[in-house]
Amino acid sequence: MNDFDYLDEKSVYLDAACQSLRPRPVIEALNRYYLEHNSCGERVKYPWGEKTDAMVEAARQKTLKLLKLKSKDYFVSFTLNTTYGINLLLNEISSDYVQKVFTSDIEHNSPFLATMAMAQRLGVPRVVLARNADGSLPLDENFAKAVVVANCAANFDGRQLINLKEVVKKVHADGGLIIIDAAQAMAHYYEMLEKTEADAICFSAHKMYAPSLGVMVVRRDLVPKLTQNIIGGGMVDDVFQDHYLLSAEANKDHVHTIFEAGLMAWGEICAYSVAVDWLASRTKADKKRLESCTQELDDFLRSNSKIRMVGAQANPTMSFYVEGLDSHLLGAALGKQGIMARTGYFCAHYYLDKVCKYPPLVRFSLSYATRESDIERVKEVMRKI
Repeated sequence: MNDFDYLDEKSVYLDAACQSLRPRPVIEALNRYYLEHNSCGERVKYPWGEKTDAMVEAARQKTLKLLKLKSKDYFVSFTLNTTYGINLLLNEISSDYVQKVFTSDIEHNSPFLATMAMAQRLGVPRVVLARNADGSLPLDENFAKAVVVANCAANFDGRQLINLKEVVKKVHADGGLIIIDAAQAMAHYYEMLEKTEADAICFSAHKMYAPSLGVMVVRRDLVPKLTQNIIGGGMVDDVFQDHYLLSAEANKDHVHTIFEAGLMAWGEICAYSVAVDWLASRTKADKKRLESCTQELDDFLRSNSKIRMVGAQANPTMSFYVEGLDSHLLGAALGKQGIMARTGYFCAHYYLDKVCKYPPLVRFSLSYATRESDIERVKEVMRKI
């Protein structure tokens, strides 16, 4: 069965880097939650709630299994999105552990602005490292008592942090903390994050074929270095007039609640659990089709002398501009032909606009929902334009 059979032949969706289309099993799982066991997780004892609890716990364990991390070292919390997760961490890391903040030039606004705000709030220096052309991060700095936030894949050309393991090792050896923005990696190359011992890995489920949701994979030994700023229901075991007992303090199995104030998106978490299974079950044929479509479209774009590509390597996420043609007008023209693509700077304003001085760009981002016929359609329409 084609899990994206609801997509008609005239619709070409190339905005997966923003949010992927959801396969039918994921959509059905979300519907089942609302139709069969609509209930609060970790709060109720009736059968619907027990089913929700089981699926939510399975989602946490599947996430760790996907990344080959051990539950004795890491836990999984759910939140709104990558941006919220990164901001939450940076706002709760105690100032005792921060004398400097590092990020890189190719970051999404999520970490770029959040590190700026953290440095201003704490009155510490902020360093923006220039990533190498291959995506690697230079390791010349001393990261003692520093917080480092970097992506492992860029959202405009997919370039990867190829020295990810070395970066994490260096930061920890110097005595710093490192948070990885994995939003653009989890859909198609989550393997690069396997056994990555970062202090936290943040990503968005809605970019990996799941409902709109944020996921945080956090080292247990980071918790003592946090100061709680957001407190509420679902986080406490007992409350008195002037103090309270956090669930994370009372029970190590409930440590995930430290980031989960209030009622969570239980249906979305249940559907995310199904999405992880779906993603892990992609076959060699699925991956080969995506690779083939990516290469064909990349070759086509690079063959036109007026098209200027960002990045040197073919990637499911590709950005470009056409000399003499406004990208927003091009995006609108494509849209009228049923081709859905993003235009602008894709929340990477600093690097694309200020550093590279590109005009606004067009971004095609492919996924497992991309069909060979979609690529032919794009080529046909682009030739006409």
